[in-house]
Amino acid sequence: MEKDESKEKGADLEEKDAALIEFYSSFKDLFEFFCLNTTIHGTIRLVCSSRNKMKTAFWALLFLASFAMLYWQFALIFNEYWAYPVVMSLSVHSEPKMFPAVTICNLNPYRVHVVQKDMAELDALARETLYNLYGFYFPERFPEDNASVPMEVWLDENPNTVNSSSFQLDRNIALVKMNGKVGFRMCNATGEECYTKVYSSGVDAVQEWYRFHYMNIMSQVPPILDISHREDSIKELVYACQYDGEPCQASDTEHFHHPVYGSCYTFNSNGTDEFWKAYKPGIVYGLSLLLKVEQEDHIPLLSTVAGVKVMIHNHNQTPFLEHEGFDVRPGIESSIGIEQNEVNRLGGNYGDCTENAEDVNIKLIYNSSYTMQACLHSCFQHQMIEQCGCGYYYYPLPSEAEYCNYNKHPTWGHCFYLLYNQLINHNLSCFDECPKPCKEAWYKLSAGYAKWPSSQSEGWIHKVLQAQTGYNTTGTRNDIAKVNVFFERLDYNSWDESPEYNVTLVMSSMGSQWSLWFGSSVLSVVEMFEFLVDTVILSLIFFYRRLTAKKSHKIPHSPIVPSVSLTLEKYRYVEEGLVTNQNMGKAHANNGNILPQNERLPSYSKYNNYQMPGLYPGMELHGFKPEKERCINIGPNS
Repeated sequence: MEKDESKEKGADLEEKDAALIEFYSSFKDLFEFFCLNTTIHGTIRLVCSSRNKMKTAFWALLFLASFAMLYWQFALIFNEYWAYPVVMSLSVHSEPKMFPAVTICNLNPYRVHVVQKDMAELDALARETLYNLYGFYFPERFPEDNASVPMEVWLDENPNTVNSSSFQLDRNIALVKMNGKVGFRMCNATGEECYTKVYSSGVDAVQEWYRFHYMNIMSQVPPILDISHREDSIKELVYACQYDGEPCQASDTEHFHHPVYGSCYTFNSNGTDEFWKAYKPGIVYGLSLLLKVEQEDHIPLLSTVAGVKVMIHNHNQTPFLEHEGFDVRPGIESSIGIEQNEVNRLGGNYGDCTENAEDVNIKLIYNSSYTMQACLHSCFQHQMIEQCGCGYYYYPLPSEAEYCNYNKHPTWGHCFYLLYNQLINHNLSCFDECPKPCKEAWYKLSAGYAKWPSSQSEGWIHKVLQAQTGYNTTGTRNDIAKVNVFFERLDYNSWDESPEYNVTLVMSSMGSQWSLWFGSSVLSVVEMFEFLVDTVILSLIFFYRRLTAKKSHKIPHSPIVPSVSLTLEKYRYVEEGLVTNQNMGKAHANNGNILPQNERLPSYSKYNNYQMPGLYPGMELHGFKPEKERCINIGPNS
């Protein structure tokens, strides 16, 4: 017997070792094990206070409240992180840097010979309009011979391009008074819808009305940029130029023509020549320009400013003088101090900016680097061509397009002003399609002015200029000006965006909140995850057992189990000594089977008090150990 018992224990140990998973027998065991062994503070009170239901309820509510507060704080942290806020950090740098590009314009648009007749007709209409509105005659002036651009050379190369005789000035677009204001009206093709452009200032109204007719006349002429380098010279505007005490190099200057601001020159446009490197701040080490300011050949109703237009901007950037330029008066020495600022923006989720404009859907019409202003102008020009059928004269044209002309496009003015109002009111999609550059530099300007030349030096300065450059003096300072552009200091400010919430800060904030409400660590998170996984697995086990129990209950007849020597009921009788050896002997005489032929094991059901062991041979539950099937030999010698 002792040997049999030792063999039975060894078999039980082997069976226990062979089990794949040792698991919990109930949710209560699982919960108690978690509460007693976890590192989360307070959970042990749920088990230790089990004899006091009030304390258990209190700690359970406290635990749930802390848990809710914890994940509420987590939600706030993640909402802040997913909002992708940024902070700006300011840093100051001091190092030698490249001098900016400087653009100057003479405010004198070209008078072109081929459209001179149309311009004379427009001037006559303007004089008539001013007399009808204000009762005075505008004096008739004739441009000097050098004020217009001969185009014979260009016409020889491009015949049949300009036919000025076919152009007719539209007198129906007249300037009139409207309820104390002055303006003009343009209608669509049917005449049912009209747009009225009105101004409270008569000066602005006359200037805009004249500019509108001027654009229609000049639309017959191809871009002046193609011929300007042949017909103009920088000496027409700049008498003298020096940088850092050295004469400027002619190769550093680029020329272009603006429809309103006339001949323009850009110094240091590329920013690659070491000549323009700035090593010291101050006027002496900056750019000094002596400019010629002529007003005799200006178009008086188009340009009302006397002086020179100046703009300081980045290299390889189109200067938009109407937005960022400033005027230099004649007879004045203007000293412009500049300070550089840079901004580095975060793209992606943190903001809408572009690195190199490859992700921008708008095709630029300017041959320069990307700027938001260049993108907006390009977008507007594409919208004009799409909706109005022609391009705006002040902007470059895309390929296979033509400028607007009310002889060819009678309603373009109505279409243009409606579209332009949508642009300035941010109703066009251009502002959504044109992001800011992720890296951008701009210049802060401060100006000082002085009378130049002075009364004592005016005489000899005029004589020197006349002898050196053939300057025709008028005896006054109203036809010359001086401009100094310099760095006030070489230090520059850099504004850099950085994420307000990064992954490290989020993890730190979550850890702080976890420690505050639960007083635990990262391993506690793993414990909770393990608890949830165990709960799911135990639920699946119980569901599977319930499902198999239902299937067993549906079997109509219980199967005969010949391997079982004793029924559970008679096995209990044997253990209690209620069965005699004689009865057992009879049982053995019956082919070793205790059960009579008509006796069967009861069918397994979930309603039985005892469940059959061995249903899950690969799994062992706590508190329940399956018994091995065995036969008990009871004989007279036992």
